[in-house]
Amino acid sequence: MRRHTSSILAWSGVFAVMLFLFVPIAILVLFSFNSGASLSFPIEGLSLRWYRSVLTSQVYLGSLQNSFFVAAVVAVTTTVLGTLASFALTLAPARWRAFTAVLFFAPITLPGLFLGLSLLSLFAQVDVPLSLYTVMAAHFVFTFPYFVLIGRAALDRIDPGYEETAADLGASRLQRFSRVTFPMVWPVLLAGSVLAFALSFDEFVVTFFVIGSQSTTPLVIWSSMRRSVDPSINAIASMLVLITLLATLLVAGLVALRRTTRKGVLK
Repeated sequence: MRRHTSSILAWSGVFAVMLFLFVPIAILVLFSFNSGASLSFPIEGLSLRWYRSVLTSQVYLGSLQNSFFVAAVVAVTTTVLGTLASFALTLAPARWRAFTAVLFFAPITLPGLFLGLSLLSLFAQVDVPLSLYTVMAAHFVFTFPYFVLIGRAALDRIDPGYEETAADLGASRLQRFSRVTFPMVWPVLLAGSVLAFALSFDEFVVTFFVIGSQSTTPLVIWSSMRRSVDPSINAIASMLVLITLLATLLVAGLVALRRTTRKGVLK
């Protein structure tokens, strides 16, 4: 009886957390289809009015283009350099590994306000004009540690015996990584790349300090909310949720396909 009661309480807690997480998103999406300009119940009707408003707005479309450009460059750069750094950490001597890891992961511990101000001061000192490229550099600083954390965890789980066997067969270090290690960890690295893209795309605080005359989507949404709040903000936010969901499903599908392929090969 006690165990049954504990199970009910546990599932009730899980259900409450799920409601807390997803009900606001559901409400946000619902009001993006509201035919009126109100953001309170009851809704006046269902319409695609606000999606048409977003998709025909040069401000929103320009900011989306900037955000995608910045996030894509940051994701690719983070993936390449983060993979190399993760692999280097696994090969580094134990006495240096902890110290180097602290340096890599330090940006995670810094508040976004401090990081943005620091980078703004740096760009001012070296006379670098603020632009989307300074935004890319700033986003790389705080996305890189997350990727390295994920990549290093994936590499540490690999049995060293695989690489040792490949070395005994005459494979070079590059061949061991490209033909043995990388095929085993690429789904995790891909997930880290998607995470870097999402973190860069959604970042507001750091971007606010290091951007020039152009704008990204979070800045445009913030600017729009300062003037007035209407369901067009819900519409663009719903589009971003959909994009994130599709990217997550893509990664999950690739991982599932890889597992299915490996099982077929083993059989």
